[in-house]
Amino acid sequence: MESTKKQVSLKVLPWLVVHSDGTLERLAGTEVCPSGLDSETGVLSKDIIIDPKTGLSARIYRPDLIQPSQKLPLVLYFHGGAFLIASASLPNYHTSVNKLVAQANIIAVSVNYRLAPEHPLPTAYEDSWNALQGIQAGDEPWINDYADFNRFFLVGDSAGANISHHLAFRAKQSDHSVKIKGIGMIHPYFWGIQPIGSEVTDEARKQMVDGWWRFVCPSDKGSDDPWINPFADGSPDLEGLECERVMVTVAEKDILRERGKMYYERLVNSNWRGSAEIMVTKEKDHVFHIFEPDCDEAKEMVRRLALFINQVEA
Repeated sequence: MESTKKQVSLKVLPWLVVHSDGTLERLAGTEVCPSGLDSETGVLSKDIIIDPKTGLSARIYRPDLIQPSQKLPLVLYFHGGAFLIASASLPNYHTSVNKLVAQANIIAVSVNYRLAPEHPLPTAYEDSWNALQGIQAGDEPWINDYADFNRFFLVGDSAGANISHHLAFRAKQSDHSVKIKGIGMIHPYFWGIQPIGSEVTDEARKQMVDGWWRFVCPSDKGSDDPWINPFADGSPDLEGLECERVMVTVAEKDILRERGKMYYERLVNSNWRGSAEIMVTKEKDHVFHIFEPDCDEAKEMVRRLALFINQVEA
């Protein structure tokens, strides 16, 4: 009897495999959970459509109890997943954003940008930009009633932090009316061809991340494409980053940590006029807070992010 088992032509581990007939099989990040009231945090959420033409959607969050006249900081959140997997409704992300909203007392909009390879880059960036514009349109009551656009932040982890960086520059180049107060970058997904720091000796993980990027963005520039390397030829100078404050968090065991540290160091040593801070979490790996939301280190990181968002100007 002839086997009907599909042959694998490409593995992008641990995320997905591509079969010889061209079909895609995602191995992680496909679970979904419903929106609604989270009894543990007292946070309410619902799903909204931002662009009916493309199907771009988001999950919006707010504390269940808000005073009628109260205005809260507004966070546009971008999930991680190497531009390949995950969504705003993935249980881990839903839990994480619930906790951030409860801790920081904010309105959050978690964007469901479309994923590669079905939607190759720069689709994720375009969707995220459209989400930024869409939340200003005045169509969403929770934003109209409770959001303070004078305290507007971009926050993202991994690929989402990368998106936040690029949106801040695009906002500067456009007639974008809402000023970005700050950016929270959690374990940012930046990379480059030349290994730095621990990447030099960690060849296996270096090659793994190289492979992820080639899969989502097949260009002749490879990992020195400005989308992934903010210091490559063609990248804008960090001096022009369009926000007042930046918080970068890195994890000690994360292969991406050197890139996050370098981003912070180059930012503070540039002519950028804002203020930046960095948080290093010991003994933890990439986006640990998504997988271990109740560990002490995750709670501390969320607490620090909440302080960053609610910081009162001197």
